[in-house]
Amino acid sequence: MPASRLITVTGLASAALAPFGSHGINLAAITAAICTGPQADPDRHRRYTAAVVCGIGYLVAGTLAASIAALFAAFPKALVVGVTAFALLGSIANGLTVAMQTPAEREAALLTFMITASGMVLAGIGSAFWGVVGGMLALYVLRPRAA
Repeated sequence: MPASRLITVTGLASAALAPFGSHGINLAAITAAICTGPQADPDRHRRYTAAVVCGIGYLVAGTLAASIAALFAAFPKALVVGVTAFALLGSIANGLTVAMQTPAEREAALLTFMITASGMVLAGIGSAFWGVVGGMLALYVLRPRAA
């Protein structure tokens, strides 16, 4: 099945169920791409083994989810936040690098990131929404107009 169709269907399902408290619906596309990509094995016919091992890991983690959650709940909050931030450092750096590549859009991208990272809640709506709104507003205000 083409990936674009899968992304469309899961995206629409996520949007439809979001008002009812559903988290994003996905097919673990990022992990699947890593597990079945050229980094897993140069031989295309052997790449499935990485996906199988990853699937087994998911089953074990899912079975032990309550124990894992209890373990993290026992740690100090600052430690959990620090470990999480460290784990996401590469993704955040890559995202910022890509967002800052276009000079005319740097300020809007940075403002979007800063508002989203602030964690502010305004009118009961979280920072992710306000980050997008702030970034779009900055992009509109700062973008040069054609005369």
